Amino acid sequence: MSEDNRRALWQRFRPLVWLGVCFVLIQLVIRIVLLVAARADVSAGSWPRVFGLGLGYDLIVFLYLAWPVLLYLWLVPQRVYLSTVQRWLTLVFSFAWLYTLMFIALSEWTFWGEFATRFNFIAVDYLIYTTEVVGNIRESYPVVRWMTELAIVALVVVWLTRRVLAPRDDGSRFGARTLVVLAWLVVTVAVSFGVTSAAKNTSGNAYVDALSGDGIYEFVAAFRNSRLDYPHFYKTLPDAEVAATLRQQLKTPDAEFVSNDPNDITRKITHEGPEKHLNVVLISVESLSGEYLRSLGGTRDVSPNLDALSSQSLFFTNLYANGTRTVRGLEALTLSVPPTPGDSLVKQKGNENLHSLADIFNERGYESKFVYGGYGYFDNMNYFFANNGYGVADRTAIGKDIPIHSENVWGVADEDLYTLALQQMDKAQADGKPFFLHIMTTSNHRPFTYPEGRVQGKQGTRTGALRYNDWAIADFIKRARAKPYFDDTVFVITADHCAASAGKSSIPVNRYHIPLLIYAPKWITPRHEDRLMSQIDIGPTLLGLLNFSYTSHFFGYDLMALEPGRERAFPSTYQKLGYIHGDRMTVLSTQQSVEQVNPDFRTGEATAVQAVNQEDVTNAIAAYQGAAEMFKDGRMRHMP
Repeated sequence: MSEDNRRALWQRFRPLVWLGVCFVLIQLVIRIVLLVAARADVSAGSWPRVFGLGLGYDLIVFLYLAWPVLLYLWLVPQRVYLSTVQRWLTLVFSFAWLYTLMFIALSEWTFWGEFATRFNFIAVDYLIYTTEVVGNIRESYPVVRWMTELAIVALVVVWLTRRVLAPRDDGSRFGARTLVVLAWLVVTVAVSFGVTSAAKNTSGNAYVDALSGDGIYEFVAAFRNSRLDYPHFYKTLPDAEVAATLRQQLKTPDAEFVSNDPNDITRKITHEGPEKHLNVVLISVESLSGEYLRSLGGTRDVSPNLDALSSQSLFFTNLYANGTRTVRGLEALTLSVPPTPGDSLVKQKGNENLHSLADIFNERGYESKFVYGGYGYFDNMNYFFANNGYGVADRTAIGKDIPIHSENVWGVADEDLYTLALQQMDKAQADGKPFFLHIMTTSNHRPFTYPEGRVQGKQGTRTGALRYNDWAIADFIKRARAKPYFDDTVFVITADHCAASAGKSSIPVNRYHIPLLIYAPKWITPRHEDRLMSQIDIGPTLLGLLNFSYTSHFFGYDLMALEPGRERAFPSTYQKLGYIHGDRMTVLSTQQSVEQVNPDFRTGEATAVQAVNQEDVTNAIAAYQGAAEMFKDGRMRHMP
């Protein structure tokens, strides 16, 4: 190729180079910003990896993003390309490109501030609910000012570099341009088949792995993996071994299998003596990490009422959540199953008529309700609960007789939610029915707004929201105490998940530690229970305290009836599936990989085990594979 042809090609494709330089520089800046945010957890020795691998993923993303521009520069005739209209179109497009990239980078920064990681499955999930997500952003950040500033910066950069962007072509040939496109195609195909998101995840430090990637790449990877078929992605066992292992796991002193079918885990749970048909109020508190209670080792005085209540309750101190999203907590509390990879069952198709906690109460004539202060179409909550044994009372059920003291995009203030709950409780009492309420709160969620004058704390801060959450629970119990049904009501207070989810290890267990208080002064003797407990054990343990005998498809244990040493928990992300037993955690990952570590329950860090415990590996696979297959083939259905 002659020098003139090379120069002509350079002139033709120069705007593409400008776009690439802008993209790489913006990604470099956001990577530095996020590295500063995670500086305590990323050593300087990891920086070459972070920036080297990061640049590689950035260039891969640019390969994909540049295709529309590449095709245009390839095909457009010279006379059109050099026109005045084209000059202005180039400037407008370059402004839009630069503005969009800076907006994405800003979004990554806010996402990291909330979740301490790059874009992932949560970001994909939130695209479905633009009203809540956009509203949350508007209420939490100075969006208009930021958008204006981004527009000004983009305009200035484009104006200063307008000569570089000016279309030039002194006679490039179509054939030569075609060779550039073919080379681009070959490289694109090669990295598409040769590189995956998981390829960077080998440092042993989750922060380093996240920073070594590209946010846009991770977003697309999460979108593609939002539906994860367990047998395709994870290590499996033969069906017969899974069935036998599950039946062995679920064999407990209070349970008897109803059939000899090796694939049937249905058990008859039996307790001697009369059942206690007490009212039950289950409160799953938004983002109530264990560290927010001094009674669980916390150092901040943000939950004095819950700390006081813990000494009056059956208080479980070693409980671990299933996941890092509200739907994971709702799934665990409602269905008592390990988390399936990808989407929660709350959001999956075919999730109707599953064996739920409400079914057990409904068979005894209870009025079962899911009570929520926001609009329950979010995360498919209304549909899920309405089709699994619950009535639903959400924001639309709040009449004019309930004063709204405060509300934001997620829902009404907790005290107004509890007023709605009390109305449901009063109605059930008036109808002569015992009630089971599952209340889901929202005040401890960004933008952290709540009624003025309730607590000391700054609006818009987690500390203020926590103090208000604590006040509202105490106020609710105070108001319930004046009701005639209070003495015969059991209050169960726990969390959907922790406030933070990130850490150095792939599953930082300290980010899954949540409280559980079961309070019924007339019926339950206060004490601390320090045994390991899973979130899926809450329902069966509650039913045991009520002395219920029932048919169960649950995976959870009644901790009070379980022999010591068999406790386990299932902390997971949407891709990493954890199984804690004793001082070990087994982690199942995509690409059929398995690792086993000794987690530090205080810091969340983890070290590889000296020798793998194969029994734990088998039990972990059986639980997760069994749950996924049971949902898929309909064996989780409720059978009265």
